[in-house]
Amino acid sequence: MGRHLDLPDIQANILHSYGHDPGRAAYFLLRFDSPGPGRRLLGALLPDLTPATSRRPSVGTTVSITHAGFGALGIRQSLLDGFPEPFREMSHPKTAHARARSLGDVGASDPTLWEEGMGTGMGQVHAIVTLHATPDEYPRTYRDLEAVLAKADDVAVVAVQEAETLRHMVEHFGFADGSSQPAVEGVVPTDDPLVRGGGVPLRDGGWRPVKPGEFILGYWDEDGAVPDAPDPALVRNGSYVVWRKLRQHVGAFRARLQVAAEQADLPVELMAAKTVGRWRDGLPLELDPWRSVTHDLSDDAARLPPNDFRYLPHDRAGEICPRGAHIRRTNPRDSIEFGTAVPETGLLTARHRIIRRGMPYGPPLPTEASGDDAVDRGLVFVCFQADIERQFEVIQRAWCCDGDAFFLGEDQDFLLGNENASGKMVIPVRDGPPRFVTTEPDLVVTRGMEYLFAPGLAALRGLADGRFS
Repeated sequence: MGRHLDLPDIQANILHSYGHDPGRAAYFLLRFDSPGPGRRLLGALLPDLTPATSRRPSVGTTVSITHAGFGALGIRQSLLDGFPEPFREMSHPKTAHARARSLGDVGASDPTLWEEGMGTGMGQVHAIVTLHATPDEYPRTYRDLEAVLAKADDVAVVAVQEAETLRHMVEHFGFADGSSQPAVEGVVPTDDPLVRGGGVPLRDGGWRPVKPGEFILGYWDEDGAVPDAPDPALVRNGSYVVWRKLRQHVGAFRARLQVAAEQADLPVELMAAKTVGRWRDGLPLELDPWRSVTHDLSDDAARLPPNDFRYLPHDRAGEICPRGAHIRRTNPRDSIEFGTAVPETGLLTARHRIIRRGMPYGPPLPTEASGDDAVDRGLVFVCFQADIERQFEVIQRAWCCDGDAFFLGEDQDFLLGNENASGKMVIPVRDGPPRFVTTEPDLVVTRGMEYLFAPGLAALRGLADGRFS
C-alpha cells in the first residue's frame, strides 16, 4: 500500500472526466459464457485502455466487469464470495429485482420493465466497454472498437447505448450538469480552488480534499481504513461502478414546473432553482437567491459554475435552498446533523460522496413543444465509489427516495420521485408559512442498471492471463 495514487494503473475516467464539450460516448454491454473468450477479450482491449495519467485525452476507453462477469472469467469461488453483497446481488435474478425496488425502482421503473439486456438481474451482462471521444474522433474509434469486438469469438454484444453532450453541457431538464465533483486527495492539490466546495467542509471554514480510498480501493478512506477485499491484487486501483439508463420525461417536467410555480407564487426559473438547488445556469441558490431572471437560464449555463458554499448555520431551515432540493439531498455538505453528537457534520457527507461520469442520450425536446414526444431521451448515469451500499445506495435510497434524513417525512426528490412519494415538496419562506407544491412521479424512469467493478490495469492483465482462476 503506497501513500500516492498509482495513476498509471488506474483507469482514467474514474478520476478524470471525459466530458468533452462537445463529446460523444458509447457503452457496449457484452457477454461471454466461458473464461477463454472473456480473457482473450480483455487481452485485446488492454492496449487501448486509457490510464489516469491522461487527464483529458481526445479518445478514452475503459472496461468494467459485473459479478457474473467475474464468474464467467473463471476466478476462484472464494474471490467471488468475497465481493460485497450488493455487488453480488445485482448480477443474479433471485436478488437483483428486490434490491432495485428497494432503491425506488418501482412502478414505471420496475426492473421487469427495463430494456432487454440492461440489468434484468439474469446475469446477461458480463462487462461494459465505454468509449468517450471528441466528435471528430468518435466515428473512427467507434468503428475500431466494433472491429475488435467482432473479432472476439464467442463474445456477444448484448446492447449498445450511445450518448452525447448537449449544448452548454446541460442535461435534458435544462440544468448545467457535472458542476460539483469530489476533489480527491492526490489528484487535486490541497490549495486548488476546486477543493473549496468539492472537498470536505471543516469547522474553521476551510476545506480539504476527500481521501482517495472513498473512490479507489487500496488507499486510506475517510475512516482511516484501506478497503481491499476480496483480494488486494484483484481490487487495488479499482473502483465500483453504478451504471443506470434513466429516461427523462421532459414535457411532463416542464408542465409540472409551471404548476408548482403557480402554487408557490414564484417565477418559473426561481421554482426550477428551488427544486434543484441551483439556477439552471449552475449558480447555487446559496450564493445568489434573489436574482431577477427574465429568460431561460439553460442558454447561459456556465462550464464551471461556483461551488464554494455551505448550508449551515445561515440556512438550516432551507429558506434559501430547500432541504428537499436535489443537490442538497445528493450532497448535503455540512447540513446533516445529529444534535451535538457529531461536531464535524461535513465528515458525515464525506463518507457518501460519489464521482459522477454520466452523459445525456437522445436529442433535446424542442423548447416550443407542448408535451413529450415519443423520442427516447435521458441520462446515462455512471458513478464510481469504493462501496456501492454506503455511497450510491445511501444517496438513492435514504436521501432521494426518503425524506427522514432531512426531516421531510415521505417527501421524495422532486425530480426522482416514484409512485410511493408523498406527492408534495415543501418550499420554506422566510418570515412566512411554508409553501407546498405538488410533485409528479416518474419524471425520470429507470430503463436499466448494472453494478460493475473497474479493475486496475495490472489486475486486468492478471484476469486476461487467468491468474485469479
